[in-house]
Amino acid sequence: MNTNILVVDDEEHIVELLKFNLQTKGYNIETSYDGLDAFIKIRDLKPDLILLDRMLPNMDGLEVLKKVREDSSTKNIPVIMLTAKTMEKDKIEGLEVGADDYISKPFSIEEVLARVKAVLRRYNSNKPEKKIFIELGNIKIDLQNYEVFKDSKKIDLTLKEFELLKLLVQNKGKVLSRNFLLDKIWGYEYFGETRTVDVHIRHLRKKIEDDEKYIETIRGVGYKINLKEGD
Repeated sequence: MNTNILVVDDEEHIVELLKFNLQTKGYNIETSYDGLDAFIKIRDLKPDLILLDRMLPNMDGLEVLKKVREDSSTKNIPVIMLTAKTMEKDKIEGLEVGADDYISKPFSIEEVLARVKAVLRRYNSNKPEKKIFIELGNIKIDLQNYEVFKDSKKIDLTLKEFELLKLLVQNKGKVLSRNFLLDKIWGYEYFGETRTVDVHIRHLRKKIEDDEKYIETIRGVGYKINLKEGD
């Protein structure tokens, strides 16, 4: 899961209870027992979620939350407030400052686990999708959407052509043998049928190359992507 959660409370038994139960669900847990230490850890660790007690020594939990929301590097981290205060105005105050959820003590561990899961799911669903691109001269490869663009115009590649281009570019400057390419892209059952690679390379060259020659043939071995000056 690789989700990092910071648990902040001045009561050791509560911290240990939360830590144990969250770890059983696969979360990575860091802990803190006062507000000032918590804010330092938040800036350093950038956890995926914070469970934050309202009443803390050195810096009140509400003040920690305010600082988290004011800091550009931490402002988007989801925060669930934990507090013994049950008055409606206290909950509203926490939510207005920027808490994503609010749990009153005493609480059931099942409720905490459910709230953590719900907040993380909501937060992750609202994250902007990251597009990962690899560029090679006038060629741009979108690894997420399996698309290739030449001079900003989309090129229609088959899946095998795309995988072949991606593998070559990710190993730019290295000579990849035909058998290596066969194994990685077509599987071991194609071992020895090197003509399959040659045919796909030929088709790929027609689609991505013109004046620029990106794919170099290493006679008797295989292929590599040419390194241009500055690459």
